[in-house]
Amino acid sequence: MATHEAHGGPGAICPACGGASARPVSEARAGKGAMRKDLLTRLAPGPEKSGDGWMHFLEGMVLTGIGIALAYTGKEQDKPLYLAGGIALAVLCFVGTIAVVRGDRRERRAESAGSGRAARVWDPAFYCYGCESVFCPGGVPWQGVLTPEQFKKFVWTEGGYADQLTGSAKEARL
Repeated sequence: MATHEAHGGPGAICPACGGASARPVSEARAGKGAMRKDLLTRLAPGPEKSGDGWMHFLEGMVLTGIGIALAYTGKEQDKPLYLAGGIALAVLCFVGTIAVVRGDRRERRAESAGSGRAARVWDPAFYCYGCESVFCPGGVPWQGVLTPEQFKKFVWTEGGYADQLTGSAKEARL
């Protein structure tokens, strides 16, 4: 690929340990030891929100249906507590579902809008298997060595969706 040729080839030399076992981040996510080191998640270029909104919508509608069934049971059996509780549950679940789905849509739009900015930082990056660090050969677009968590935070910040970070990547210092 053009990125590899411009930035040190497929086996770039790591500036931290001097090892030649570095591979592009895109290859390292699925390469040797990726599952054991959780590289698929730790080196993710973005939040990858796909299909979450529909699943949350379906879950919310099931819960809303339970509330409606409870209200129906209360009406049929003349139990006002069931009726009131069922209506309250149905309304709460419906409003909560709409809020969650809108949040999912907002996050997906943020990911789409920032994917180009994140790709400019993520594409030229290499992962060193020897010292478990991420770097850019030639120092472009950044200089130095980062941990996978720092790299993820850097990429997601560039993409504009750092607010969606969780775990150790959220706490990483740049």
